[in-house]
Amino acid sequence: MPQALPNPLLPSAPASPPTPAPSPTPHQSSPTWQEGDEDAEDPILRNARFMFGSLDMASKESWLTSLVDMCDNQTLGFLHRLVGPRLKKDPFKVLPDELCLRVLEYVDDPKTFVRASSVSKRWRELVSDDQAWKTLCEKHEYRRMSTESIGSSFTNNTPTSTTHPQWGTFPRSVSPSRVMDSMTSIDENSDNIRHLSGALPPRKAKRPRPKSTHRSHFKHRYMVESAWRKGGRMKAKHITPDQGVVTSLHLTKKYIIVALDNAKIHVFDTQGEHLRTLQGHMMGVWAMVPWEDTLVSGGCDRDVRVWNMATGASVHTLRGHTSTVRCLKMANSRTAISGSRDTTLRVWDLVSGTCANVLIGHQASVRCLAIHDDMVVSGSYDTTAKIWSITSGQCLRTLQGHFSQIYAIAFDGLKVATGSLDTSVRIWNPYDGNCLAILQGHTSLVGQLQMRNSTLVTGGSDGSVRVWSLNTYAPIHRLAAHDNSVTSLQFDDLRIVSGGSDGRVKIWDLETGTLIRELSQPAEAVWRVAFESERCVVMASRTTRTIMEVWDFTPPADEDERSGRWTSATTAGRIIPPNEVLTGTTNVAADQTVLGFDEDNMDDLAPKESEDMMDVEVEDEDDDIVCDEQVI
Repeated sequence: MPQALPNPLLPSAPASPPTPAPSPTPHQSSPTWQEGDEDAEDPILRNARFMFGSLDMASKESWLTSLVDMCDNQTLGFLHRLVGPRLKKDPFKVLPDELCLRVLEYVDDPKTFVRASSVSKRWRELVSDDQAWKTLCEKHEYRRMSTESIGSSFTNNTPTSTTHPQWGTFPRSVSPSRVMDSMTSIDENSDNIRHLSGALPPRKAKRPRPKSTHRSHFKHRYMVESAWRKGGRMKAKHITPDQGVVTSLHLTKKYIIVALDNAKIHVFDTQGEHLRTLQGHMMGVWAMVPWEDTLVSGGCDRDVRVWNMATGASVHTLRGHTSTVRCLKMANSRTAISGSRDTTLRVWDLVSGTCANVLIGHQASVRCLAIHDDMVVSGSYDTTAKIWSITSGQCLRTLQGHFSQIYAIAFDGLKVATGSLDTSVRIWNPYDGNCLAILQGHTSLVGQLQMRNSTLVTGGSDGSVRVWSLNTYAPIHRLAAHDNSVTSLQFDDLRIVSGGSDGRVKIWDLETGTLIRELSQPAEAVWRVAFESERCVVMASRTTRTIMEVWDFTPPADEDERSGRWTSATTAGRIIPPNEVLTGTTNVAADQTVLGFDEDNMDDLAPKESEDMMDVEVEDEDDDIVCDEQVI
C-alpha cells in the first residue's frame, strides 16, 4: 500500500495564493470564451454572415433561395417556425386610433368583437370604444322603436299610422374602456331607460359611468333576439272559468287588454297579473282600442263605452249606432271613430261624450277602419272602401274594384291596402282613388293585413302568409304557415308572428322567410297573438278553456348577467292542466350555446375590479262565419 506523502506545511499554516497568469504582451491577443468553447462559430460561417450583410437586396434573395433549395423538410419546418412569428405584426399597435376604428367598422359579427377583446390590452381598449359598437348597432339595425301601442283584434289589423324606426340617443363613454356594471334595457316603446338587473352589491367607489352605451344597448338587443330564436320565459293563466271566444287583444307599454264575446274586458299588467275586469256591456265586445289609460270599446249591444283603465271606471256611454259596433279607431286622445253594421261611421268626442259627426255613404256593414292624420279609410261589405275627412265628415274618395266584401284594410298615408273575400289584395292611391296594383296568390278570404314602410304582409283563410314589396308589387315570400285559417298576424323589422286555427303560433324570419321556431305547444285554436320587442301574448283555447300565455324575452337579471356574460334563457312552454287555474313561470336554464360564444371569451366582457372592460292590430273573419263555437 503506498504511503501518503508528508505535508510540508503545518495544519495552522495558510494556503499559498494561486499564481496569476502572465499578462499578455502587445503581440498576444486577449483570450476570449469563444476560443475555448467547443461550439465556437466557424470562421467560414462568420465570414459568410458578414458577406451576406454587405449584399444588396436582390443578391440576398438569390442567396437565400439557393440555401432554401438545399434544405430538407425538417429544416424547412424549423425555418417556418423561426420566421413565422417574426413576420406577425399587430397593426393596432402602430396605427392611430382613427384608422383602427375605421378597420373595426368592417366587422359585422359580434362574436368577432368578443374574441378580439382577448387578444391584448390594446385590442380590448379599441373594441371597447363606443363608436365601434355604434357602427355594429347600425349594421344590425338595433334601433329604438316609437310604436305607442301594438294590438290585435277582430276589428282591424292595421296600425293607425306608419311607424318609422328612430335611432335612440346614447351618450359616448368618457373613456372607451369603461362600460356599465349592470346591463340596462332600452324600452322600445318609451324614451326612458329602465334598469332590469336590480340593485347590485356595493362595490369600490369609482368615477361615474354613463347610464347607457351603444355596447350595452347592442348587448341587450342581441340577447333579446337570441331569446326570440331559442328561449324566453312563459307564464300561462286561465282568464275565465268558462269557454269564451277572444274577440280582441291589445298589448301596450302598460297593459294587456283582452275582450271576449261574453261582454267582459279583462285588464292585465304586462307581466300577466290581473288588474281588473271592465263590466258594463250587455253583449259581446267585438271592438276596442286603447290610448294610454283610456280604452274605447264597442260590441253587439250597439254602445260605445269609454273606460279609465287605471281605475276601471266607465267614463262615458256613447249611444247612436243601431247595430253591432264592428270596428274602432282613435285619431288622438280625445277623438274616436266607430264603424257599425248599421252602415255608418261615427266620430266621437271623448271629452264631452258626444257624437261629433255621422259619416253616411256605405250600403252595407262597415267592417274595418284605418286612420292616418285627418283621414280615415273604411272597408265595407258593400265591396267598396271610402276615404273620409275626420274634421269635416266628408267622403273624399270611394275605392271601387273588389268583387266581394272587404275584411281588412291598411293605410300609411301614402297607400291603401284592402283585403277581400274575392281572395285578392288591392293597393290604392288615396289621393286620386286609382288602383295601383292587384296582388293575387291567396285562394281564400284575405282577412289579415299589415303595412310597414315598403312591405306588406297578408294572411288568408287558406293558411298561407305572403310578404309583398310595395315598390314592385311582387311577392317576396310565400309561406305555407298553417293548416287552417290565419287568425292573427303581426310583423316588425325582423320577424313575422302568425297564429292559426290549427292551434299553432309560428315565428318567421322577415328577410329570409324561414321558420325560426314554433312558440309554445299546439293548442285547440289560437284566437289572438300580439307582440312587442321583448314580449309576446298568445290567447288560445286549451282543454275547452281560454288561456293567456305571456312570453317574456327580456334577458334575465341573474348572476351571469350582472357579471357581464351574454347568456340566454331557454324554456319550453307546457300545457296547462284543466284543473290548474294559474301556473307560475316555467323553468329557465342558462344556455351559452344559444349565442355561440365561448365561455372563455364571455369573461372578457365582464367588468373587473382592476381593469374594466370595455309591431299591429289583427283581424279575423266576421262573427257571422262561426262554426262549432270556433272562428273559421
